Amino acid sequence: MFNIIKTMDDNLSQDQPPKRVVVCGGGIIGVCTAYFLAKKGAAVTLIERSSIAGGASGKAGAFLALHMCDGGPLSSLARASFGLHCSLAEELDVSRSYSFRPLTTLTISVGESELPSKNPILPLWVDGRVKPGEVIGTAENTAQIHPQVFTRAVLAKAVTEYGVEVVTAVVEGVEVKEEGVVVKVDGGGVIGGDAVVLALGPWTSKLLGLSSKFKVHGKKVHSVVMEPKDGDAITPNAIFGAYYPAQGMGRIESNLYARPNGEVYICGALVEAEIPDAPESVTPDPESIETLKRVAGIVSSYLAKDNVRVKSEEVGLMPCTDDELPIMGEVPGMKRCYVASGHGYWGILFGPASGVAMAELVLDGHASIVDLDCFSPARFVK
Repeated sequence: MFNIIKTMDDNLSQDQPPKRVVVCGGGIIGVCTAYFLAKKGAAVTLIERSSIAGGASGKAGAFLALHMCDGGPLSSLARASFGLHCSLAEELDVSRSYSFRPLTTLTISVGESELPSKNPILPLWVDGRVKPGEVIGTAENTAQIHPQVFTRAVLAKAVTEYGVEVVTAVVEGVEVKEEGVVVKVDGGGVIGGDAVVLALGPWTSKLLGLSSKFKVHGKKVHSVVMEPKDGDAITPNAIFGAYYPAQGMGRIESNLYARPNGEVYICGALVEAEIPDAPESVTPDPESIETLKRVAGIVSSYLAKDNVRVKSEEVGLMPCTDDELPIMGEVPGMKRCYVASGHGYWGILFGPASGVAMAELVLDGHASIVDLDCFSPARFVK
C-alpha cells in the first residue's frame, strides 16, 4: 500500500512554473508525459518499478484510429493524438524503430456454424468460418504501431536528446510540501521535485488518500502473439471480430492485428480483476488464452494450431474508470500533484496527446492541445 501525504498550505504562492518534475510510471502515458515535459524544458525524472512498457502498455494491440471516438468527449483527444503519432513516426525513424503503418480495418462475425466466405472485403488470409461485416477504417484513418518498441523509442529519445533521468524503484509514497514534492521509493530513498505526475495505470488510486478522490480499476486483457508459417500471406489488416461459441456462451469480442513482421496479435477475453500490489502478480487465465487461440484458428487456416508458432501468451491490466473517461489533471486539494490514468482501451492511441496535455498543464497552467475539463479528477469530488 502506498502513501500520499499533504503537508503544504493551499494558499502557497506558486507563481513560478515547476522546473523539476517527477513522473511516476513507465507505461505509455508516463513516458509520453516525461517526453513532452522534457521537450518543453523541464528537468524530468521518471520512476518505473520494473521495465519500461512492461505492463499493459507493452502488451496492447496498439491500434490507432483517427475517427472512432467521434461524437463524444474523447474525439478531440483521439484526433490530436493520431496526428501526433503520425509526426512521431517521422521523428523516431519509423522504418527502423517501431513500424508505424496504415491499415484497412473491418468487422467480422466468427462462429463454428458459419461457412467460409469469399466476400471481396475479406483479405485472402481470412478464409475461415466468418461472416463479413463492413470496412470501418482505411489507410487514411487507421494504423498500428508496436506498443513496447514505440514506448521505449520515445523514452530513448527523451533520455538522449532531452536529458530525462530514469530511476528503477517502487513508489511507496508521495509527500506534497510547501517547498515542493517528495516521492518516497523502496529502500528508504527519496526523489524531490517541484511537481509530480502520477501515471501508474490501475495502481494510481492505490495511493492512500487518492482512492477517496477517484478510482481507477483494472480489467485483464488477454493476448496471444502468433507467427504463421506463411507470414508473407498476412496483409495489413485490423480485424474486429465478434465470436459466437457453439456452446451458446454469448458474444466474445476478439480482435486480430497483422503486424509488419509477419506476426498476428489477437486480443480479447476481458475480465474484471482485483488490482494486486505488484504488476508481476497479474497472470493470464488459461481458458481465456485457449479461447483466443481457438478463435484465431476459426478465422484463418493460416492461424490454425499446426500452422503457427505461438510466441507469447500474455495479459495486461487495463486501467479503467466508471465513466470510461481518463483522469487527467491536478489532484483536488494537492497543488502540483497531478494524475494521468484511466485511459482504458485507447491508451496507446491517447498517449502522445495526453503527454502534451499534461506537460502544458504542469508547465503552463493549462492545456491547449485538448480541453481537460471533462477529464479532471475534480469530477469525482462531491
